[in-house]
Amino acid sequence: MEDEWRVCRLGDVVDIFDGPHATPRKIDAGPIFLGISNLANGRLGLTSTAHLSEEDYIRWTRRVTPQEGDVVFSYETRLGEAAIIPAGLKCCLGRRMGLLRTKSSHLDSRFLLYTYLGAEFQETIRSRTVHGSTVDRIPLVEMPDFPIRLPSLKTQQAIACILGTLDDKIELNRRMNETLEGIARAIFKSWFVDFDPVRAKASGEQPPGLAPHIADLFPDAFETSESGEIPRGWMRTSLKRLFPLDSNCVITGPFGSKLHASDYREEGVPLLLVKNVVNGAIVEDGVPLVGWHKVPELERYRLKLGDIVFTRVGAVGRSAYIYPRYVGWMISGQTLRVSISDWDILHPRYLASVFQYPAFIAMVESHALGTTRPSLNTNILKSFEFLYPPPELQLEYARIVAALNERRLANLDQIGTLATLRDTLLPRLISGELRVPDAERIVRRKL
Repeated sequence: MEDEWRVCRLGDVVDIFDGPHATPRKIDAGPIFLGISNLANGRLGLTSTAHLSEEDYIRWTRRVTPQEGDVVFSYETRLGEAAIIPAGLKCCLGRRMGLLRTKSSHLDSRFLLYTYLGAEFQETIRSRTVHGSTVDRIPLVEMPDFPIRLPSLKTQQAIACILGTLDDKIELNRRMNETLEGIARAIFKSWFVDFDPVRAKASGEQPPGLAPHIADLFPDAFETSESGEIPRGWMRTSLKRLFPLDSNCVITGPFGSKLHASDYREEGVPLLLVKNVVNGAIVEDGVPLVGWHKVPELERYRLKLGDIVFTRVGAVGRSAYIYPRYVGWMISGQTLRVSISDWDILHPRYLASVFQYPAFIAMVESHALGTTRPSLNTNILKSFEFLYPPPELQLEYARIVAALNERRLANLDQIGTLATLRDTLLPRLISGELRVPDAERIVRRKL
């Protein structure tokens, strides 16, 4: 780099705080209670959050109230994880979380985050870690003496701008994906839960926002069923009734003698565990690989386009539709695979949305076997009833969802590319190995 980097004490440039050593009563809404589970790869993950009351928020922020630009980190267990507090986030620190707040005009807060995540400071954390019998921890009393290496403020801001631009684009793509997923959920609820097009036609109106050929697929009246009022001509059914002779419709993944820990390799076919199926999507981090030597005898458990993976133990009721990027992956004994043999009878994209609807998930959870570790089996899943609209309408819904998902997957691909670039540039910039102008040229070519 063009300027000289200097080493100073962390405590000379930041104030260090820790959170309460207890946990408040959690509620469904209110200020966010940040936990170490919200820290992921240098970012705050807020898709799953805990909340606390306004009264508890006042008590839990007596030591420190997180504000924009603060860097929060884990000082026990998930050591090395950190993220920056964005504008407008009303939150408090949870247990095992600390906070860094710049107190020097010579330190950029976003650069502080990237320095914390850089290899040099991560090595400092590793070397100063106290290894306990149950958890490892960073000794907060010693943290002010941790060394931190800083360039000039101008260079800090330039580095933070480069890495921040990548992070901002990643976050924008994530929000776009949340919007796309929300649109798909809203369409499903409107068509197949609230029956808005049917109600409009029953009132003599044209369903708003629907192309005529789609509106024509909805009836203009309701009829009574055992489960209540449903559109005329529709019915409730189950996989068992639709595919009574298909033994391959729902199967359990390999377990026991079929697959051992010794069959895992550094190269092979990805194996989906319960932890890899979250919020209707496949989480690709931490997927184990089944060695190629074992794959031929487990061919039955490999996934095809349109299959649905369904969790069957522990966190039962989570599911994900299999898109082209996951074809050939394999289910584990922790999961079930639903495979629809005739898409003209039941479209799997429609069924996947049924599986992901909150009311269906609640029903699955209530029917799970066991109290300490809930579980499902193939017969239970095949017996669950769901609403069955005409196949032609299922197909139109599937086409709309497919178009939305193409955009979502394109965003995911770009997120992966940008995250890789960010993780490549970060250590080289923070160490001073890569000049800012050179990094700027690399980023411009990618954006």
